[in-house]
Amino acid sequence: MAKGKPGIDIERCKGCALCIEACPEKILKMSESFNRQGQPYTICFEPERCTSCMSCAIICPDSAIRIWRYVAV
Repeated sequence: MAKGKPGIDIERCKGCALCIEACPEKILKMSESFNRQGQPYTICFEPERCTSCMSCAIICPDSAIRIWRYVAV
């Protein structure tokens, strides 16, 4: 299975939490901090468990998440 990690643009995130529900690995949660818009944002607390399924990036209405895939060399 592909490995990677989600790159989350915290300033674009509006805290809707759709990505948290969509993640099959349950490695996303809301931060205790706020972005410049005063919104809590999503963070990945266990990036090593990311399978690069892209569920979080696909469901994000603001395109605030990109998946960075690791390439085996």
